[in-house]
Amino acid sequence: MESILRKVEAGIDSAFSRGTGEEHSHSHHGRTCDHLHSQNHTANRYHSFAAPSTGDAKWYVDGCSYFWAVSEAIERAQEEILIMDWWLSPELYLRRPPSKNERYRVDNMLKAAAERGVKVHIIVYKEVEAALTCDSQHTRKALEALHPNIGVFRHPDHTPTGYDLASELGGTFTHLTNFDLAKASSKAIQALYGTADGMVLFWAHHEKLLVVDRKVGFMGGLDLCFGRWDTNSHPIADAHPGNLDDILFPGQDYNNARVYDFHNVRDWNQNKLDRTKSSRMGWSDVSLSLQGPIVDSLVVHFVDRWNFIWEEKYKKKDGDKYRPLQARSAAVREESEESFDNPLEELSHRFGRGMSKLVSMAQDDDDRRDEGDNEGTPETHRIQLVRSASKWSSGHDTEHSIANAYAEAITNAEHFVYIENQFFITATSEKQRPVRNKLGAVIVDRILRAHREGKPFMIWVVMPAVPAFAGDLHSDGALGTRAIMEFQYASISRGGHSILERLRDEGIGDPGQYIGFYNLRNFDRINTSKTMDEAERRGGVTYEEGRQGHDEYVGDGYDCSQEQGYGKGRDDGGEHYDEYMRYQRGAAGVDDTTRDTISSCYMDGPRVSDLRWGGDPEEEINAFVSEQLYVHSKLLIADDRLVICGSANLNDRSQLGDHDSEIAVVIEDPTPIESLMDGQVYTASRFAASLRRVIFRKHLGLLPDQRWDRPDRNWHPVDDPAAGPENDYDWGSPADLLVRDPLHANFRRLWSDTARTNTEVFSRAFHPVPNDRVRTWEDYQSFFTRHFIIPGADDGKDNVVSESKQKQEGKVEYGHIVREEFPGGVDEVKEWLSRIRGTLVDMPLDFLVDVPDIAMDGLTLNFLTNELYT
Repeated sequence: MESILRKVEAGIDSAFSRGTGEEHSHSHHGRTCDHLHSQNHTANRYHSFAAPSTGDAKWYVDGCSYFWAVSEAIERAQEEILIMDWWLSPELYLRRPPSKNERYRVDNMLKAAAERGVKVHIIVYKEVEAALTCDSQHTRKALEALHPNIGVFRHPDHTPTGYDLASELGGTFTHLTNFDLAKASSKAIQALYGTADGMVLFWAHHEKLLVVDRKVGFMGGLDLCFGRWDTNSHPIADAHPGNLDDILFPGQDYNNARVYDFHNVRDWNQNKLDRTKSSRMGWSDVSLSLQGPIVDSLVVHFVDRWNFIWEEKYKKKDGDKYRPLQARSAAVREESEESFDNPLEELSHRFGRGMSKLVSMAQDDDDRRDEGDNEGTPETHRIQLVRSASKWSSGHDTEHSIANAYAEAITNAEHFVYIENQFFITATSEKQRPVRNKLGAVIVDRILRAHREGKPFMIWVVMPAVPAFAGDLHSDGALGTRAIMEFQYASISRGGHSILERLRDEGIGDPGQYIGFYNLRNFDRINTSKTMDEAERRGGVTYEEGRQGHDEYVGDGYDCSQEQGYGKGRDDGGEHYDEYMRYQRGAAGVDDTTRDTISSCYMDGPRVSDLRWGGDPEEEINAFVSEQLYVHSKLLIADDRLVICGSANLNDRSQLGDHDSEIAVVIEDPTPIESLMDGQVYTASRFAASLRRVIFRKHLGLLPDQRWDRPDRNWHPVDDPAAGPENDYDWGSPADLLVRDPLHANFRRLWSDTARTNTEVFSRAFHPVPNDRVRTWEDYQSFFTRHFIIPGADDGKDNVVSESKQKQEGKVEYGHIVREEFPGGVDEVKEWLSRIRGTLVDMPLDFLVDVPDIAMDGLTLNFLTNELYT
């Protein structure tokens, strides 16, 4: 192990590819890695463990509709629930507001299911406690205490090595920052993360999967955890001075890690974030529900993972408490008496028998397209499960079928590729080590082919402006964020080998005609109007005191067996129950005419300039807040015909196979929909086209405002008999026609003009960073630091300027309006904000472009940082 760590410190080949080195970059042109995989893998498309299958799929854009569908499925469960998550919060509410939906909290739902005889099997990532706040131990203890039918596995174990961490890191090593990790010695890193199979366990189980009764599956980018529930209008204000029971985000679920990260999540209702001052961070994501034969693949994958962990960890430790699982459903067992040694062998056998049917379906679909039949009824989708898996995560040889699927989808795309992902770290050549995945090279090759052929082709990439959560990017605590950003800029636009530089070197003067990079940002207005002041005066408590009492009261003592709302039949409402009731009594007689959120304004709602504000007009300026809309999706759409959706990010961690464990599905829907492509008649697929159009309309502000308590047909599971297996979509509506043809000049003008206008308004009003006006750290100081009270800066240290002193200097709370930009006062502010449509903004490719090394900034850091953040 020492030799491996010395390699990493020397900056040589990756220490964690287990000797495969650059040869295992998989999408590296001219090389294959078949010899590194079992023959079962190489027999299937993408070299996946699972052969192509069939089924029905339904999409969910953002967490509100997805979690509603999950709640319906759990409520109907009769036999079994299988869950895999990176993080699972037992106290997460699947429906909102919590005051009316206590029965739909995750722990309450799983307890009710277990009490009616449902077996619940859960696998969660066992985090490194010093580096992450997930608290999987709390997840396990809280859920297993509910009922014997609930079992929770945590994996992997970060086995201590005996190294004395305290001697190097002191007594604070239980809550390390990225800066602490980057400075730590190799022995300390090894001791923190532990080792397995000759590698340091940096990597995580990152899958998100839920299967109910082996009939319907849910997967995509959303964990069942705090911070993920959101509507597609993304309200980031949640102050309700007229009625605390309207709160949408209780406790730590109201999160903005740019200000305060999650902390001590087992004490879930204790939140340091003051929602009268700070916004939450919106969460943009995409997930699916699936039914049909494809669910068998999901079940086999889960059972394979469960049994591997059972054999490795729990067989000896808890042999009487847990048991291995069988892959086959009751129906399959009745169909065949054949026995198999493991779930993967069984899966291969079963899907092998069905391949002739798939080939026949494909031929029928080709014949129908040739005949021009675009009015067909919905048909079964062709779906294949792909994954990233290896020895440490599943006990198998390395599989990177997700990366293979991405590479093939980009290579074979005829017209466009849309990528929405939390990260974008890739390489175009071997010169970009330590990054090893070569999806960047695939992108460059596909664009060059389009350029040589003189054919229109476009790739859109939507990603977060800040890929992690540091509020002050110049602080020591932001080292990890800066490291990721440096890798991303080296992938996109700088460093000598990036995608845009390669395209220019090949003679494409304007790469923007083929590829564009974008972020998302939104704004809101916190309802701190005179209603709050009057309710506080009458009740004798502050809004935040009443809010804390509400969160405690809502989450305390719900009886799953009773059909009654929260708080019924209880004598004790919690420590702060009195503050909650006092505030409510004070608010009851106060007129409240100010909106609690104005997120509808950048969708189809009213103009900001037409909104009412109850109170001092100039105080309204202080109520406006903005934050990046965090892109967490892991999505690729090609040609409105193919969709890849799952848990995998676009980076080495997710794509290489031997790092984070991931799953995704490749969906090809044979149901035709008549469309246009570059002005020509084009036959798209219903599933892919509707999903792409909804997402584009959301980014452009062309969707209706989504209410959290008004479910429609798209909020139900794919197997719901009343709603049907396909998504509702308003084909042919005026807004639909605006986004129908993604290559048409009018659409491309709408997209670019919207992004540019939004970028200009946000830049003037809120001075967000990253920003193209910030090319050096000196620019950063003048554009950002001097205007804002930096999140978390007032930590009690003698050398830190207090918050009160910063206010005296004219600074405002982070994320608020920069007042000096608007000499015309609140009316000028509202007029400018009225120009914003949707959430799309340009990615600032010139941010810190004149800083040689934005990550290290002169510090001497260990090379393990490279492995951790790529």
